[in-house]
Amino acid sequence: MKKGIILYFIGDMKNRSEADYKTAVNILNINADMVEIVSINTGHFSISDAWWFLTVKGMQEIVCQKACFTQTGNVELFGERLRLCG
Repeated sequence: MKKGIILYFIGDMKNRSEADYKTAVNILNINADMVEIVSINTGHFSISDAWWFLTVKGMQEIVCQKACFTQTGNVELFGERLRLCG
């Protein structure tokens, strides 16, 4: 079963580039076939948009997890994972 995850970034992201998000995903070492990002300045603009993209790409299990950048620039995952399908 292919697994996709949506990272929903919240908080202050004024000076964040797409490279910051990609680096964050690599550092977190997320166990998924595909990772999509939802934020105000890069990636998808809504969870439903990211969910649809992952569904079209063949992901059978899709979860959503909240994330934020800390004051030191690290990425922190928090809250419960929300299972969207699969």
